[in-house]
Amino acid sequence: MRRLGLRSVALGYLAFVLLGPLSMVFWKTFEHGFTPFWHALTASETGTAMKNTLIVTAIAVPLNTVFGIVCALAIVRRRFPGKGFVNAFVDLPLALSPVVVGLSLYILYGRGGWLGDWLNGHGIQILFALPSMVIATTFVSLPFVAREVVPTLREIGDEQEQASRTLGASPWQTFWRITLPSIRWAVVYGVVLTTARSLGEYGAVSVVHGYNSTATLQVQDYYDNFDTQGAYAISLLLAALAVLVLVAMTVLRPKEEHS
Repeated sequence: MRRLGLRSVALGYLAFVLLGPLSMVFWKTFEHGFTPFWHALTASETGTAMKNTLIVTAIAVPLNTVFGIVCALAIVRRRFPGKGFVNAFVDLPLALSPVVVGLSLYILYGRGGWLGDWLNGHGIQILFALPSMVIATTFVSLPFVAREVVPTLREIGDEQEQASRTLGASPWQTFWRITLPSIRWAVVYGVVLTTARSLGEYGAVSVVHGYNSTATLQVQDYYDNFDTQGAYAISLLLAALAVLVLVAMTVLRPKEEHS
């Protein structure tokens, strides 16, 4: 009875916090039929925003995946001065407000900033362009792969890696044949979280985007201009992408584990 009560509280909380708002967005999106939804998705502004979102995500996710794996290996498998500082610093984007991140980039790359004048003098535009959006998104989504891989590396230990090196395998061979297969699902989950964070980033990008737009920024723009149908349509599309990725992982993981 007690267990049932705890489950009911948990499910009720999830329904109130997650399912309720998503259900309202779904209902509002199709309140007047499918045609307004389709028109909103096929609008040129929506297409441009989604294109920018996918470009930014396609750059930020691989960068953070490689960084996350390398950083996790360094934290768990290596000893070096400042290791504790690096381990703590990786979590900084989780504690720092995205708006502060955007403001920091503005101060760094803007006119009069530490690098802004030099970059402008050489014809390189970072701020208010796609590069600043990529940097902002990469920063806020940086920790997820590392934080998924670190505990997995600690759990599996390094006995198999040591045996591989003893048998004459190179570090690269050991990584590809021993380490990476052992952490593959941690990497996958980290990539999913990174992708979701990149797709949904708003705060940092809103400071540095200039005249460029992403899906989340376009939602705000539509809403500010009283185009609620457009805002609902993009919101539903982003939610659907996130749900599809999570469902696909849930379906595929048991097959992988039992193969």
